[in-house]
Amino acid sequence: MSKPETGKTPAVISSTHASFSIERIYPAAPERVYAAWSKPEAKARWFAGPDGWKELVREMDFRVGGKERVRGQHANGITSDFHCTYHNIVPGRRVIYVYDMYVDDVLISISQVTVDIEPHAQGTRQLFTEQAVFLDGFEDNGGRERGSNFLVDQIGAWLAH
Repeated sequence: MSKPETGKTPAVISSTHASFSIERIYPAAPERVYAAWSKPEAKARWFAGPDGWKELVREMDFRVGGKERVRGQHANGITSDFHCTYHNIVPGRRVIYVYDMYVDDVLISISQVTVDIEPHAQGTRQLFTEQAVFLDGFEDNGGRERGSNFLVDQIGAWLAH
């Protein structure tokens, strides 16, 4: 899995940090919620861009040290490219990964994500926590948190089918 090479020094050198958590209660067994994260065919059903987004690359090696890449193009022509490395996996309970996000082949952020999955009286409690650093003048303005909310809602829709 290759990463984009820009070869450019950014016009602005900056680091802006953000952290957020998103909790969901899903009416499904923890094993199914974990499968949404760990099974490539399941993750492909919910981990995608909004309407008009076209998948260009999808690769997933779900194991500690394994890599994942999802590259796509939005309706307006902008590309997004997610490069992930899995650092900690506790089957059925936790997934920790670090990812780089590129937009039009420019690195805009580096994040650590922890997904905690635990049994709950109504099925499963999932806590998604992201710690991000946005680079070199990129202004997120809450977009990452909105996008992550969209994705965890997509998990709920996938689980409902």
